[in-house]
Amino acid sequence: MDSVSILGEMITLAMMAIALGMDAFSIGLGMGMIPLRLRKIGTIGLTVGIFHVIMPFGGMVLGRFLSAQLGSVATVAGGVLLLILGAQMFYSSFNKDETPAFTPVGFGLIIFSLSVSLDSFSVGLSLGMSGARTLVTLILFGLASTVLTWGGLLLGKKVQGLLGTYSEMFGGSILCAFGLQLIL
Repeated sequence: MDSVSILGEMITLAMMAIALGMDAFSIGLGMGMIPLRLRKIGTIGLTVGIFHVIMPFGGMVLGRFLSAQLGSVATVAGGVLLLILGAQMFYSSFNKDETPAFTPVGFGLIIFSLSVSLDSFSVGLSLGMSGARTLVTLILFGLASTVLTWGGLLLGKKVQGLLGTYSEMFGGSILCAFGLQLIL
C-alpha cells in the first residue's frame, strides 16, 4: 500500500471519527446546560471516548468475520448500514428534545455513553467488512469522541441549542457520503 492511499485512509477514518463524535458533541451541548464541574465534564468525555473504542472494536471483529464469510456482499451491506445510520442521525437532528434522558452520574453515565456510542458499533461493523486498520480506527474514534464531548459540554455552558442541530446534521451527512462511497 503506497503512502498516498494510507494518507487517504487516515483522512477518511478521521472524518468518520468526527462524524460519529458529532452526536456526542450535540448531546453534550444540551447536557452542558446542566451545571457541571470541570472534573465531571472530564469524566463524561473520557467515558464516552472509551465507549467509542469498545463499540467499534466489537463491530470490527464481527465485520471481519462476516466479510470473510460473505465477501463483496459484506462491503455493500456495510455501505447500506452507513447510509441508514447517517440518515437516522440526520433525521434525529430535527428532534427538538435536547434534554438528556439521564443525568451523567454513575449508571446514568454508562447508559448515556452507551447510547451515544451505539452508532459506532455499526460503523465498526462496516469498517471491519471493508478491512480498515483497527488500531488507527479505534484511536481516532476514541480521541475524536472524547474531545468533541468535552467541546460540546463546555460550549453548552455558553451557547443555546442551535449549533447542536447543525452538528448532528453534518455528522449524518458525512456517514451517508461514506456509505455511498462503499456501495459505489
